[in-house]
Amino acid sequence: MGNLPIAAMERIIRDAGAERVSKDAAELFAEYIENIALSKAEEAVSVAKHAGRKTVKEADIKFIKKS
Repeated sequence: MGNLPIAAMERIIRDAGAERVSKDAAELFAEYIENIALSKAEEAVSVAKHAGRKTVKEADIKFIKKS
């Protein structure tokens, strides 16, 4: 996958309180977050299709956030 910038992952981990973050840790964290995001995106697509739409809308995202 590799869509999330590693620097952004390092910032998130630092914002959580880490003083230092290894490159390997940031890369693994990015992979983990991407997997979660992909799963949630698939849920949103499924909700949109169930509603008879091709477009994922804000309401679809709000709906999956509740579950």
